[in-house]
Amino acid sequence: MDTAVRISHTSALILQTVSSGYIYGFDIMEVTGLPSGTIYPALRRLEKDDLLRGNWEDKKSATRQDRPPRRYYKLTRLGKDALAGAVERYPLLARLALEEKTMRR
Repeated sequence: MDTAVRISHTSALILQTVSSGYIYGFDIMEVTGLPSGTIYPALRRLEKDDLLRGNWEDKKSATRQDRPPRRYYKLTRLGKDALAGAVERYPLLARLALEEKTMRR
């Protein structure tokens, strides 16, 4: 039986973005071009589904930079597995992942 988690293209794009080091909402919005009304509900859903884990940054750090606290996201093991399946399923996502690896060299 296939136990792979199947996720939408939007969710896969968000997971790929987090995997690439863009770990809070506004950064994810800038990289993907998706609006906040798409990103933030998707982040909550991905966290609820245990594909991402989010933690609030220290309030003092945000205050020193004169901005609201950020919620930082990290892929879980299940999220990494779901992303691996999505990269196979969505050809464009696979190409983005390859470009990201090439840029990091």
